[in-house]
Amino acid sequence: MTGLQSFLVHLDGTRRAETRLDLALRLALPWRARVSALFAVERSHLPLLPVGPGIPPLPPDVRAEAEHRRHALAVYDQACVVSGQPCEWLDADGAPVIETFTQRALLADLVFLGQRDPDDLESSDVPGDFVESVVIGSGRPTWVIPHTGELARTPDNILLAWKPTRECARALAAAIPFLQNAHHVHLVEEDGDETQPLPVKVRDYLHLYGIDRVHEHARLTPEDAGEQLLSIASDCDADLLVMGCYGHSRARELLLGGVTRTVLDAMTLPVLMAH
Repeated sequence: MTGLQSFLVHLDGTRRAETRLDLALRLALPWRARVSALFAVERSHLPLLPVGPGIPPLPPDVRAEAEHRRHALAVYDQACVVSGQPCEWLDADGAPVIETFTQRALLADLVFLGQRDPDDLESSDVPGDFVESVVIGSGRPTWVIPHTGELARTPDNILLAWKPTRECARALAAAIPFLQNAHHVHLVEEDGDETQPLPVKVRDYLHLYGIDRVHEHARLTPEDAGEQLLSIASDCDADLLVMGCYGHSRARELLLGGVTRTVLDAMTLPVLMAH
């Protein structure tokens, strides 16, 4: 595959920013893809106050952006040294986070974002709907990295969640190079209409790319499909889940499908998703 040439990673003040960038740099190496790290957080709306003797210190939320930028720069510098790979530093400089990042993501082959951690106060300057907004707004395949847990250096055991939709088709296309290199591929399909005259055979498509050793699991049922999917991922010890992202955004009101919402909230492994 020669198509993976541009990776975009979100940097902020969270502990997992380093994990996201390290993973992107590792995955970019086979293609010598360009990796760009974009620091993007919401700027405080409080006025900048003077500092000096007799003047109270700045409120914490005014200081947060500068502190988070210093953290992100340290992560960036360290990652570049350790990996020995070129990486581009970008700074949203207080511009609207979702809109700025989404525009940049339009020209990325893969995007790397972090699952929101409600217990990490350092994530408070990133919008709560950041991940889903970027995935849906950009239409680009995205690795979402869980906020806890160790990550495999490369995805060796992959679970593919399939149903015949454009969202799943886009996620599958983006995952092909990783599926080709994996030692174990698992397939689970959502329970659907078996009366279609030309049923989509995902195994036939995988075969075209030399992916033949595929373990099929029982179909997901509509009830609690998200929980079932995560349970299968745990049972087969998957280190990557590939799936479609379902939802839409109108007038800044984001609506997600139930499976997508469940996975984004409860995931404990990286998820490659596309809208």
